[in-house]
Amino acid sequence: MHPRIQALADHPWRLALLLGLAAQLLFTINLPYPSKLFFDEVHYVPAALALLDGIPSHNAEHPLVGKELIAVGIALFGDNPWGWRLIPSLFGSATIVGTFAFLWLLLGKVRPPVIGALLLILNQLLYMQARIAMLDVFLGAFVLWALVAFLWAMKSPPDKVMRRWIMASALLGLAVGVKWAAIPYVALAGLAFLVIRWRDKDDRHWPGLGASVALLLLGEVSIAAYCLTFLPAFFYAENALTLSGFIAFQKEMYALQTQVLPPHTYQSQWWSWPLAIRPIWYFYENYDGAQRGVLYLGNPLIMWGGLVAVVACLVAWFRERAIRPLAMALLWAGSLAIYIVIPKSLGFYYYYFLSSIFLCLVLAVAFDHFDRGKKLKREIWFTAASLAMFAYFFPIISAVPLPSGGSFQNWMWLPSWL
Repeated sequence: MHPRIQALADHPWRLALLLGLAAQLLFTINLPYPSKLFFDEVHYVPAALALLDGIPSHNAEHPLVGKELIAVGIALFGDNPWGWRLIPSLFGSATIVGTFAFLWLLLGKVRPPVIGALLLILNQLLYMQARIAMLDVFLGAFVLWALVAFLWAMKSPPDKVMRRWIMASALLGLAVGVKWAAIPYVALAGLAFLVIRWRDKDDRHWPGLGASVALLLLGEVSIAAYCLTFLPAFFYAENALTLSGFIAFQKEMYALQTQVLPPHTYQSQWWSWPLAIRPIWYFYENYDGAQRGVLYLGNPLIMWGGLVAVVACLVAWFRERAIRPLAMALLWAGSLAIYIVIPKSLGFYYYYFLSSIFLCLVLAVAFDHFDRGKKLKREIWFTAASLAMFAYFFPIISAVPLPSGGSFQNWMWLPSWL
């Protein structure tokens, strides 16, 4: 191995940061286009501006964290495309680093984390969510880093378990502060703790942390972190939030999230998301002097190949009782199953964003498990093919100039993609 490559392998965090910087460069290129608000930016950027003005926004369906972070970007870089989108892009890069960290802690090897991070860069959904002022990229980053912290605590010495468990719980609270869709992950974290502790024959996971204390901290810290994210609203110049108003705000959010909405052009069912049947046109019009498009569609090779990896991980469990492949398959399945029970009247493909992150974890773990010791390098060929697929779709996901208004037809594989 080349000495410089070996040096990176010997210092995984350097490699993780290098991948994060590469992702940031990719996300930043052409970031200001389109130069106007598009898709759900029309909801969240005005909400962020309202926060900066010290007034309640009309976007009361979700908590404040994501809108606060967009507001930070606007405060630093101005009310322009850079101000709207640079902070989301940084969280996209943080998600890449988190993917590396999670897989490295899980497997103790360098190659699977590199593959997982690269596949996530190329899965297309993260690329687009990191380049638009929406909430989902913040949700993904906080949930993933909460998983990193849980795994870190799980493998820590007794004197460091508590603080890392608290860190993980706080990150989950922040995730809930972005979207309530993160609430089930708090419950899943507690369930995973109990299952792993029940399987333990000794105190080797989260040593010294009792079950009752762990669950109590998980609940109290995540709730406290969530509540603290509303602190700026208590200092609004107009209609400042009060303690009684805080409770009423939670009820209002619940009412808005469970209301029955009229049919939408891009609505879709949860079972269709893994198959990428109904993507969403975030943007398609002649703007900034050219025809431009942003089709929210996952990389087909990763989306569909990932489903094969999920099945393979389940097979590995039934045949070999391989616990890590099973855990990754269940993580992906659980993230999708959440939307079977969430009381939403309409579903959209971008709800699959978190699941698409976990799909890259599944792929990395599956390649590592089935290729162990065989040196088949199938993951390298798969990643190279994913890069080619990303390059193929790049013009229609990045808002670069297109030849004409009918150019979209070059990428319409299925009638439902129109």
